[in-house]
Amino acid sequence: SQMGTVLEQTAISVNVKDRKDFSCAVFNSRGELVANAPHVPVHLGAMSATVQAIQKLFAEMNPGDCFITNDPYQGGSHLPDVTVITPVFVRKDHGHKADFFVACRAHHAEIGGVAPGSMAPNSTCLSQEGVLIPPMYIARG
Repeated sequence: SQMGTVLEQTAISVNVKDRKDFSCAVFNSRGELVANAPHVPVHLGAMSATVQAIQKLFAEMNPGDCFITNDPYQGGSHLPDVTVITPVFVRKDHGHKADFFVACRAHHAEIGGVAPGSMAPNSTCLSQEGVLIPPMYIARG
């Protein structure tokens, strides 16, 4: 719940600050949901798959690393829902394996596409919905 409070209080987005269209959660080292804040639970169904995809794509993680994606083929939902994942290291003997992950998924009002709001009902392919952010670092070390 504290993750959600910090996200809400520091957000610029009206969707996050006022509509509270986001979810925050903690995942174990296998990417399984451990705890979540009571915001928008629909985001949580696929968020484990996103954490697990990040683990597979980035086998070596270090303190200070942070990842971002909205890829529906990597556990995302629709493109306006952007997920940020941070590995948490508690024990030094794990090497590059995180003990936990914290993640948040927030709906963004605009991510491009063929119509304002990034949710065109007549879209026939993913690129018409907006920008697909493949899993990538947003911070390293």
